[in-house]
Amino acid sequence: MDRSSVVLVGAGNLATSLGVALAAAGAPPVAVWSRTAESAEALAARVGCPACCNINELPAADIFIISVADDALPAVAREVAACFPAAVIAHTAGSVPMDILRSAGAGRYGVFYPMQTFSKQRVVPFDNISVFVEGCCPQVAALLAGVASMLTDKVVHATSEQRRFLHIAAVFACNFANAAYGMAAKLLEANGLSFDAMLPLVDETAAKVHTLHPRDAQTGPARRGDVAVMNAHKAMLDGPLKDIYTMLSDYITAEAARDNNEKQ
Repeated sequence: MDRSSVVLVGAGNLATSLGVALAAAGAPPVAVWSRTAESAEALAARVGCPACCNINELPAADIFIISVADDALPAVAREVAACFPAAVIAHTAGSVPMDILRSAGAGRYGVFYPMQTFSKQRVVPFDNISVFVEGCCPQVAALLAGVASMLTDKVVHATSEQRRFLHIAAVFACNFANAAYGMAAKLLEANGLSFDAMLPLVDETAAKVHTLHPRDAQTGPARRGDVAVMNAHKAMLDGPLKDIYTMLSDYITAEAARDNNEKQ
């Protein structure tokens, strides 16, 4: 089967891992674009393709995958659609509907959304990532799924509405969880302790939900209903940390009660 040619429009966190994954699959992007020459050249050199800072100078390709900030997406998509009207244009944004590309003038468009957190400094392999695709028609959806299937076996067709819930769930599972790590680090460092002590706990917590539903993996004083411990903890906290501790403990306690009632 012929492989689709891909241009990466953007050279940031997600595009870096995606470009490396495409190159590893034997289908490197045919070009990388960024408004910043340094970013475009760094990723292009890494994956072995040309870099470009002007969209109208990009080579033709089957698919243009746009990975830029959400607020920049409409303007960038309009430029790409105007220069390459026959190409498939896809974005990688979790909470942005697919139809924003139609509004930008794209005739063939879709979404290529990898469910992962990305950083330039840490390239993430795609072989264990779920990639959610959506297309304006079955042919476009199949084309995007074909690219995704070069990288992972976990290719899922999802609507824009489903993707909105994927994105907000990811905020809870990733961004809020990382913020909690930051809170823990703040408490420890203020008392002469290192966050390193938490790393085995963090790893085991994440490992458990590979085999247990999160509700079954939940532990701690709120899950046990240990009011004395929770009150002692709250007495040690103030400001936002106390509010967050109270709110989350109340949530865990209520969910535990609901689970127990359902089992009776």
